[in-house]
Amino acid sequence: MIPKPSLTIGIEEEYQIIDPETRELRSFITQFLDGERVIMVEREIKPELHQAMVELGTPVCETLAQTHEELTKQRRFIIDLAAQKDLAVVAAATHPFSRWFSQAVTPLPRYQGVLEEMQLLAQRLLIFGMHVHIGIEDRAFAIDTMNVVRYMLPHLLALSTSAPFWSGRKTGLKSYRSAVFADFPRSGTAEICRTVADWDNLIGTLTRSGCIPDGSKIWWDCRPHHKYPTLEFRICDICTRVDEAIAIAGVFQAVVLWLWKLRRRNVTFRVYRTELIDENRWRAARYGIDGKMIDFGKTEELPTRALVRELLEMISEEIDELGIQSFIKPIEDILAHGTSADRQLRVYDANDGDIKAVVDHLILETKEGL
Repeated sequence: MIPKPSLTIGIEEEYQIIDPETRELRSFITQFLDGERVIMVEREIKPELHQAMVELGTPVCETLAQTHEELTKQRRFIIDLAAQKDLAVVAAATHPFSRWFSQAVTPLPRYQGVLEEMQLLAQRLLIFGMHVHIGIEDRAFAIDTMNVVRYMLPHLLALSTSAPFWSGRKTGLKSYRSAVFADFPRSGTAEICRTVADWDNLIGTLTRSGCIPDGSKIWWDCRPHHKYPTLEFRICDICTRVDEAIAIAGVFQAVVLWLWKLRRRNVTFRVYRTELIDENRWRAARYGIDGKMIDFGKTEELPTRALVRELLEMISEEIDELGIQSFIKPIEDILAHGTSADRQLRVYDANDGDIKAVVDHLILETKEGL
């Protein structure tokens, strides 16, 4: 019998630091560095590759309600901290117009090492995501879950899309972040690992051969964390509205519970080929919730909105069991009115292509619900 996972939740978010006058990205993290050490303020600020990006993570939370409280506190904290420097914060997966080649890299050895290894690909990685950790203590179940949830991940990417612009241009994609990150090795849809031994052998081969130092350099959309007993969901764009981030995290939690209940009955969900998952992943990045994806069980195209609703119906019992119905409601708002990417595009069009108006909109929307 597989022990019930703890289903704890942790959320990491990568934020843009903005000059409210120019609306450009502004270097920020170096103000909190003492040599190679980050000066501690109220919360731990994690530097990232680019100086205009900061990452913060919630504590381990027992419930989605606690996660909502902690993520709200986290966003308030970084917004207030930036305001002390006359700066603003944006939660969106790409900046509407700041150019990647103009951004300063954080002067820490590990980031200089990434730049040395990845070269232009690293410098171009000016993207901002949300990573959701769900507590799964049984490693075999974590691997099984990783294999199965690959099918659902494009649905969640579609809901989170917040990157329609790149270097001042409409990209035609709702998540251009997904296209940028695809250039990195060991990224994208997770490969199927049939057993824990398969996973350990993969990591062992890559580390012993000097390719990677540890499992943290496996950048798949979903992976077992290399230090913590969690499954880390990495596919999503950062959500501009905090309530939407919490809703998506709640779906991840409910899906894990649903799969555990299936396994308890010695039942599982079909594992599909990576090439098929990648087709839906592309459609989610391209169209967000406005396109169609493939229902591989029926082998037919269906509207993405319909497939998202089908997923919610599939896990409805678990949503009720977890008592998170109210936190999931923003997904219906997304399905009715669009994602952050859709809202950005509407602001752009309503302001006759004024890209700075999009940044102003994002600054305000990042504060919503706080």
